Amino acid sequence: MNNPLLTPFDTAPFSKIKNEHFMPAFLESMAQARQEIDLIANASSAPTFENTIAALDFAGQQLDRVSSVFFNLNSAETNPEIQKIAQEVSPLLSELSNDIMLNETLFKRVKVVYEQKDDLNLTKEEYTLLDKKYKSFSRNGANLPDDKKIRLREIDAELSKLKLQFGENILAETNKYEMHLTDESDMDGLPEGEKEAAAQLAKSKDKEGWLITLDYPSYIPFMKYAKKRALRKELSIAFGSKGFHSDELDNQDNIKRIARLRYERAKLLGYKTHAHFVLEERMAETPEKVHEFLNELLEKAKPAAEREFEELENFAKELDQIDRLEKWDSAYYSEKLRQKLFNLDDEKLKPYFKLENVIAGVFKVAEKLYGLQFEEVFDIDKYHSDVKTYRIFDEHNNLVSLFYADFHPRAGKRGGAWMTSFKSQYVQNGVNERPHISNVCNFTKPTASKPSLLTFNEVTTLFHEFGHGLHGMLANTVYPGLSGTSVYWDFVELPSQILENWCYEKEALKLFATHYDTGDLIPMEMVEKIKESSTFQEGMATLRQLSFALLDMSWHGTDPTNITDVKEQEKEAFKDTDLFPDMPETCMSTSFAHIFQGGYSSGYYSYKWAEVLDADAFAYFKEKGIFNKEVATKFKEHILSKGGTENPMDLYKRFRGAEPKIEALLERAGLI
Repeated sequence: MNNPLLTPFDTAPFSKIKNEHFMPAFLESMAQARQEIDLIANASSAPTFENTIAALDFAGQQLDRVSSVFFNLNSAETNPEIQKIAQEVSPLLSELSNDIMLNETLFKRVKVVYEQKDDLNLTKEEYTLLDKKYKSFSRNGANLPDDKKIRLREIDAELSKLKLQFGENILAETNKYEMHLTDESDMDGLPEGEKEAAAQLAKSKDKEGWLITLDYPSYIPFMKYAKKRALRKELSIAFGSKGFHSDELDNQDNIKRIARLRYERAKLLGYKTHAHFVLEERMAETPEKVHEFLNELLEKAKPAAEREFEELENFAKELDQIDRLEKWDSAYYSEKLRQKLFNLDDEKLKPYFKLENVIAGVFKVAEKLYGLQFEEVFDIDKYHSDVKTYRIFDEHNNLVSLFYADFHPRAGKRGGAWMTSFKSQYVQNGVNERPHISNVCNFTKPTASKPSLLTFNEVTTLFHEFGHGLHGMLANTVYPGLSGTSVYWDFVELPSQILENWCYEKEALKLFATHYDTGDLIPMEMVEKIKESSTFQEGMATLRQLSFALLDMSWHGTDPTNITDVKEQEKEAFKDTDLFPDMPETCMSTSFAHIFQGGYSSGYYSYKWAEVLDADAFAYFKEKGIFNKEVATKFKEHILSKGGTENPMDLYKRFRGAEPKIEALLERAGLI
């Protein structure tokens, strides 16, 4: 009972938790969750929505709290001991999940309730929860005969190994390649900071000169700034041919096998293809709808992309007499053209975006839209001194949420930016339990002479993550399994992406974009340049994203058993989106980790899908005024508070009055 994780708590007791508390807390909470599941599965009373479906959703609450504290620390404040515990506990949690999904007694009770669903007089939220719980079993093979269940487990086991192998090969390929340069003229064009980083990297490996690798922080600046075309070509081919060398690190057989196993798994479960299986639980619903969406965007974006490509080619010809623009020229000449057209320097913008002012700004935007009040508090336990804590209230002084803000990099914190929660929102025993939400970012720390100043890209990142935060904070559902960001994959980015739009609006910027030293408001010509440059080469960027989505669908939206040549398969998928000449030595599929290792198989389209939603939704705000209370209240009531309680398209139509129109995105992107 001395374990703080096993003593009931509201806010996470960070200062009392020691690493040795985690494993006992996990084991005890898992045992408790198993007991709760057994009680539901083996109940003598007839199955009902309350004693089976609702009970399942509330089962394992203690385990959820322990897991959220542990895995959030593993991302934001980890150490070797925590990482070791993560390796030990992850398989135990997977095993528990499998044991629940394959518990036939439990599934029988779920199925009884599911088969009576139309006679139970359920609310929309209850109906959605029932559907979700039933599908979580059926989509994992609960309805299959025993021999097919065995095959499904075999497929899942082989897929997990293949995905791991795919990723390990890419990592090995990335680590294996080095471009070692000893002539300083080879570094011509690179900013001093980038040259210094390359020299430091060489020194760390006991080499003279400069070292360029395939890691993004090394690869991207070199492709963008290096004057020597032959070196850009070498690096570009090395990057584009990862997993495509017909050696022990080759991924061609791995991806063919992954695609075939996914197809077989989908067929076992009664679906036409892997894409049909995945899209059943997405807004897009079917591969046909995804193709229709991608082709409509392609038709609109391609003319603009071709104009932009011609402009870039002419610019390169004029500047350096380049006859034919190749893929290794794209980033270099695009950067040169951008500088010529906009003369927009991040270093000149940063003084107007002091971190504390931007935080106050995003709070002010949330206050004007949703009536929220933010109070920094010092009586909530936190896991690091950098973390700031807030209580958030509505206009009637009711507690809405707790908010943890963790904005600076440090050892033990992974890179990037994300939103997460330490406690979900739900209603139990008549009490509306409010959520504990966290935003984690990596912005430069203040120095002795300067405060933390953000690039414009970091400003939009802060607004983006806070948009996810609002989705969590304003949640107002009964069941934790449908609360906050527990929504379809292609819907979850709407609240985050829409909030970024306020960063480009004068009316919002004047609330917070003041010079940290003089207090002067950001000059409006700078704001105009930010807006103008945001659509630079948008046609080419759109075509690139569409090519990735079409490649994804070509692997997962058809029967892949006859694919023998990976490169030919890829060329066929790219034929309508190619602007640059093909590089025969390269192949994207063999290192396309999003779809072959990560969770984006049949889902890469969702990046663009969410952009359509956010552009269409923000067009409504623009039409009525970006701080219009009526529109904001509708967005809060129908999108932010509802979580995953209904089909997202129904929620969107209730907010907007119609389905989203692609024109809003095309207009914002300058494509029409």
